[in-house]
Amino acid sequence: MANATYDVVIVGAGIVGAACANEFARRDMRVAVVDREVVGSGATGAGMGHIVVMDDSEAQFALTRYSQKLWQVLRNELSADVEYDQCGTIWVAADEEEMGEVTRKHDFYGDRGVATEILDAKRLKQSEPNLRDGLQGGLFVPEDAVLYPPCAARFLMHRAEQHGAKVILGASVSTLGQRRVLLSDGLQLTADIIVNAAGAWSAELTPGIDVKKRKGHLVITDRYPGFLRHQLVELGYLKSAHSVATDSVAFNVQPRRTGQILIGSSRQFGAEHKEADQAMIVRMLQRAQEYMPCVGQLSAIRMWTGFRAATPDKLPLIGPWPGDKSVFLATGHEGLGITTSLATARILVDQITGTKPEIPIEPYLPSRASKEHAHV
Repeated sequence: MANATYDVVIVGAGIVGAACANEFARRDMRVAVVDREVVGSGATGAGMGHIVVMDDSEAQFALTRYSQKLWQVLRNELSADVEYDQCGTIWVAADEEEMGEVTRKHDFYGDRGVATEILDAKRLKQSEPNLRDGLQGGLFVPEDAVLYPPCAARFLMHRAEQHGAKVILGASVSTLGQRRVLLSDGLQLTADIIVNAAGAWSAELTPGIDVKKRKGHLVITDRYPGFLRHQLVELGYLKSAHSVATDSVAFNVQPRRTGQILIGSSRQFGAEHKEADQAMIVRMLQRAQEYMPCVGQLSAIRMWTGFRAATPDKLPLIGPWPGDKSVFLATGHEGLGITTSLATARILVDQITGTKPEIPIEPYLPSRASKEHAHV
């Protein structure tokens, strides 16, 4: 099979890879995208699709907020099957300690221009009647949204193809680097810029990057229109998400346009198999019922797993890889790849084209990991 030359070759056709392809292609660069599966598979196909502003750190806030604004600009152009719905998030507080966190988040977001509303117990119950009695309140973030990730990825990739990008599916990458991407069928793609957007598998293609697989489970119900109005997340989720070594579950439910309810969430390290862990699913559903007892009466129609790409500092790797001038990384987004895909693509391509990015890029540069290792 003949070799082919491009300006950019992107490995990975999840939502991050699709967003990168669209961003490069619309700036008149010759782009090829390679994936061993289909567009929107991997973590994209397994994820919840929450477009959420997060505040674990200033850098996380900057990236999630910037990307949320990019989604808001794009929303009216999205195809109907993307199911973009600005339903908002309610962070649910179970006790007075968590209400203190509600106040902190409210102040943090308010200082940075994000609208929020503090809900007391009565307002919380009015907003979501199926929540149990006794919860203390919550924080409503109205600009947060949900969408259907596989179709969002396909939308972005279709846009890239309209700008001339070539998409090569069902092709495994054996090696990448030094301006070359070699496929298992013998095809060699040559480009000055190679983007590793392979998510949880990115470390297999670029040895030395500190990205590990973090397994998660999701369950989806039959259709129950009106049962749930907002994305609901327990504030205890922040505690479980901060754990970098232990398995955890948290209450996290999402309304779908279909009337279905998507129920999460779980985190497992060291689990390499795709099969659902029944004990973890039981824990996850029990946690959901602690907040919404009626969940136990709903009919679940499917459950599945996926692997998030996690980094030690919970920030993605976006930019040049110090070990190879031709390799750029767009990976390590863990549970925020759907949210941050558009901003990731924008700041990556801005770096490469010499355009000044809208937000500081230093917190996401892969070179930070090399510096951390140098200090050890």
